[in-house]
Amino acid sequence: MTVSIFLGALLGPMALGVPIAFALIISGVALMMYLDMFDAQIVAQNVLNGADSFPLMAVPFFLLAGEVMNTGGLSRRIVDLAMAMVGHVRGGLGFVAIFAACVLSSLSGSAVADAAALGALLFPMMKKSGHDPARTGGLLASASIIGPIIPPSIGFILFGVVGGVSITKLFLAGIFPGLMIAAALCVTWLIVARKEQFALPAKQSGAVRLKALIDSIWALMLPVIIIVGLKFGVFTPTEAGVVAAVYSLFVSMVIYRELPPARLFHVFVAAAKITSVVMFLVACAAVSAWLITVADVPGELAALVEPLMDNQTLLLLAIMVLIVVVGTAMDMTPTILIMTPVLMPIIKQAGIDPVYFGVLFIINNAIGLITPPVGTVLNVICGVSKLSMEELMKGVMPFLIAELIVLFLLILFPQLVTVPVSWFGH
Repeated sequence: MTVSIFLGALLGPMALGVPIAFALIISGVALMMYLDMFDAQIVAQNVLNGADSFPLMAVPFFLLAGEVMNTGGLSRRIVDLAMAMVGHVRGGLGFVAIFAACVLSSLSGSAVADAAALGALLFPMMKKSGHDPARTGGLLASASIIGPIIPPSIGFILFGVVGGVSITKLFLAGIFPGLMIAAALCVTWLIVARKEQFALPAKQSGAVRLKALIDSIWALMLPVIIIVGLKFGVFTPTEAGVVAAVYSLFVSMVIYRELPPARLFHVFVAAAKITSVVMFLVACAAVSAWLITVADVPGELAALVEPLMDNQTLLLLAIMVLIVVVGTAMDMTPTILIMTPVLMPIIKQAGIDPVYFGVLFIINNAIGLITPPVGTVLNVICGVSKLSMEELMKGVMPFLIAELIVLFLLILFPQLVTVPVSWFGH
């Protein structure tokens, strides 16, 4: 009964068009009234406490770094480097997109920011070369979701805060799975693009390649600084966000000089707007998360999945299928905030490593960004490319299947996540 009231109070307002943040508060209040413990002061305290978290301070800094990266020339130089290195090979522009997505993901941690940068920089170029527009848009959208997987990742930060899991371990655990997804996209691109007729860019000389590498070296140094700093304990994930923001500002304004002081205000405002949405969602989710614990919703769900508790693989498959379904109707941030407090007690009871589960959970949520109707990344690419959602979905499908296969392999072979963590970890 408790689960039904929670879901009804959450999904009902959402179906009527109520913003998700307010629907989260409504669901929490509904549970309080059902438990006969309604107190407005408790609601207010949980909202304030929800946003009062030191690790969450990393979110605005990484979002600011993403805005600066796109405005200050870091994104463009990464794409230019990839173009110079592999743009001339058959299907090279697709590999450029995948390579650029991996590097950009290690700068911003946001799939939406990466999609905006890749779409604006590469879609016109690939379309002009003769690539199928729908397939091109599908590749760019699918490559963009590497952003929340390879560190730094805003998704990992939110999951770590809500689930009480080490953000540093999550960051390091996401490196190899992110590269696996990139490799799967490369193989898929080779298959789907082999019959296309398109013009190949001219092969660049060694001098041009060296110049592109030198121009991009400042941008390439940022992920190295972050990963090395986290591995050796130089700074925490929150401090890494500050380092990323300050470093990108310094490079954009002093080294590349593409971000004039007059534009700083607009960059800060854009980052603040996105931050306010994310943080308000986090604050409101704290109300429902507290009530979920008090009402023992995880206990009720654990009773439902009790037949699967002895088989970790089947349990994870069932949870991942559930998240795929939820991801088609809900964006990544609210899914993390709603599902994490419900699922984590079950995961711990089943003896599953929370870091391993966190990687699977975030990959699944990232895939949800390219599934209609809510898929945020799809909407970004639609806006940039002027493609309809139907056209873009046809182009996305082969890459979506490849990413789901990678997720399935990670469920079957946990060592693909746990062993690399021992390489990168402390």
